[in-house]
Amino acid sequence: MAERSFAREVEHLRLGAGEEFRGEAILAITKGLLQSGVSYVGGYQGSPISHLMDVLSDAKDVLGELGVNFQSSANESTAAAMLSASVMYPLRGAVAWKSTVGTNVASDALANLASGGVTGGAMVIVGEDYGEGSSIMQERTHAFAMKSQMWLLDPRPDHACIVDLIEKGFQLSEVSNTPVMLQVRVRTCHMHGSFICKDNVKPAFTIDDARNHPRRDLGRIVLPPAAYEHEHEKIKRRMPAAIDFVRDHKLNEFFGPEEGKVGIILQGGMYNNVIRALQYLGLSDAYGNTQIPLYVMNVTYPMIDTEVAAFAAGKDAVLMVEEGQPEYLEQALNTVLRRRDINAKVRGKDVLPMAGDYTTHAIMQGVQTFLEENDPRLLGNRPPVPDASAVLADPKVEKLKSVVPSRPPGLCTGCPERPIFAAMKLVNEDLGEHHVSADIGCHLFSILPPFNLGATTMGFGLGPASTSAFGAKSDAKRSIAVMGDGGFWHNGLTSGIGNAVYNKHDGVFLIVDNFYSSATGGQDILSSRADNANRSTNNPIIDAVKGVGAKWVREVDRTYDVAKMRDTLHEALTTTDEGPKIIIASSECMLNKQRRVKPQIAKRIKDGKRVVKERFGVDEDVCTGDHACIRLSGCPSLSVKQLDDPLRDDPVAAIDNSCVACGNCGEVSEAAALCPSFYRAEVIHNPTAWDRFKAKLSMGVIRKLQKRRLSSRLTLEAA
Repeated sequence: MAERSFAREVEHLRLGAGEEFRGEAILAITKGLLQSGVSYVGGYQGSPISHLMDVLSDAKDVLGELGVNFQSSANESTAAAMLSASVMYPLRGAVAWKSTVGTNVASDALANLASGGVTGGAMVIVGEDYGEGSSIMQERTHAFAMKSQMWLLDPRPDHACIVDLIEKGFQLSEVSNTPVMLQVRVRTCHMHGSFICKDNVKPAFTIDDARNHPRRDLGRIVLPPAAYEHEHEKIKRRMPAAIDFVRDHKLNEFFGPEEGKVGIILQGGMYNNVIRALQYLGLSDAYGNTQIPLYVMNVTYPMIDTEVAAFAAGKDAVLMVEEGQPEYLEQALNTVLRRRDINAKVRGKDVLPMAGDYTTHAIMQGVQTFLEENDPRLLGNRPPVPDASAVLADPKVEKLKSVVPSRPPGLCTGCPERPIFAAMKLVNEDLGEHHVSADIGCHLFSILPPFNLGATTMGFGLGPASTSAFGAKSDAKRSIAVMGDGGFWHNGLTSGIGNAVYNKHDGVFLIVDNFYSSATGGQDILSSRADNANRSTNNPIIDAVKGVGAKWVREVDRTYDVAKMRDTLHEALTTTDEGPKIIIASSECMLNKQRRVKPQIAKRIKDGKRVVKERFGVDEDVCTGDHACIRLSGCPSLSVKQLDDPLRDDPVAAIDNSCVACGNCGEVSEAAALCPSFYRAEVIHNPTAWDRFKAKLSMGVIRKLQKRRLSSRLTLEAA
């Protein structure tokens, strides 16, 4: 298995009442689910929530003891549909995925789930991936919560608060018969902290109870006429019940003095950054003892009108700290206050950025502007704070920006996808440029230099579907679609390959099979070649594509063979055969391979066993310094080296110690007929007597040849 192992950490899930949990928030979230009596859990991996799937997989013994069913879902729609178990039965269930791409995929199932409502508590744990560190389009979960009227929890980044909101979230879901979303941001997921545990709770009503006693309630099935009533039920009964529960159980929090001319209303997830900003302004300490009243919305939808009205009453102005756009909460806040004739000014996106990360500095500048205009006396004790704009305008900084290169994300050292795109570049030199549709995953980095391949990306597993408009047979060049094995099993088999077969698509479809869902953390999938005791693996992709009717299928089972990759692509782009041309290019993800084999190699060396490590290098005397190898592969371990030879001005290629001996650089050079400067060396640990003898013999021959060459050189110089 390639997944990160949490085998040791999951033992903390057994902690009982009164014991202290210490660890990562992902583990705390899992513990919160078990303390809430959850019956089933599912989800699809994706940053920043990937490790939740790994934790649940490693915790199978703990889950089994409690009677909790865990399913690793094929995609987010599968996970969302899993929550239908809570529609008819008092089963508590939770699923998780990466937002908002995951919520996009799951939105159809979520809309139906929210329409009919639930009997048992249903929770969606969303890894909110908004901001500069994100790999997806910049959207917010809030819009989906409002669209389908699911209650949205945004807990303050604190283990105790998160765990409590999980328990209360299930209760909120059951009281209002509405599914609940709990969003946790990137920093929150990987935050370490502690909380006092409760005992784990076995489900009061189990999956077996539901199977043995099936129920039907026509009022919860999304069919007319019940579907028409659901809309009214949401407003007349479910939302008021949710508002009462949130208010009565004090899910939102108040900090700081009760009175003040101004106050700050903020999303729970923004709490830490707001406190740090106030700390820099001298208005709080590091422990949250603030001089400004704060209203922390751990529940951002629905907004609790009575609470925000009471908070704003008597104040001259309030600041709404809401990360991302549009300003949903600011608009709702204005509506609440204006309807109640509360005259407090509402500030928000006019002093804070409309979009982008709400870093501590961004919040600090917004709060400072807000206070300067509405309560400047509070800023009397602020320490000097450097002006960021002045720092950025410094000529030295500008010069540094021109020297330090930008570092966009790229493929790892030894990545088996690198030779695939090198082969595509070689084919383009012969046949010309082709339209290439990319896909979500590591292969998306081929859009960037040095490959510069790919024109669009429409979603996970949608690379093939993105070329649908280019499918008609013609004399023009064929389109190429790329997707990974993770995307293939996510939805690419049906939306991409099945669709192409049905419509007799004339394009080329390249499926990158690196044995795992690599971009999401190395989880096993259907076609993984590892033996997995808990899941069915070793189901070849070729069987699946042939099963939906594909006829022209080729396999390249070692992507590092650049020449074979090039020839296979050339054949696919020039064949006269009809229908989609499918290439399955397979090699194990090097990052996961290194994680797997490095401990094995280290143990063998420690045990005194013979181990041979391969290394590649560049012969400085042979290298011409044209750097075509770097342009065609872009491997991070390939660099340049300046020689001391005054007759050679150009730096030569060099390979650093991060090399994993995949051989791609040499293969590219050979396939492109570039140069013979690459060599392979073997480093032998714990050599045998035969190894030592061969080394001694080889060195003897080398010394003899070196001596003869030196003698010839001296003779020439004397002449």
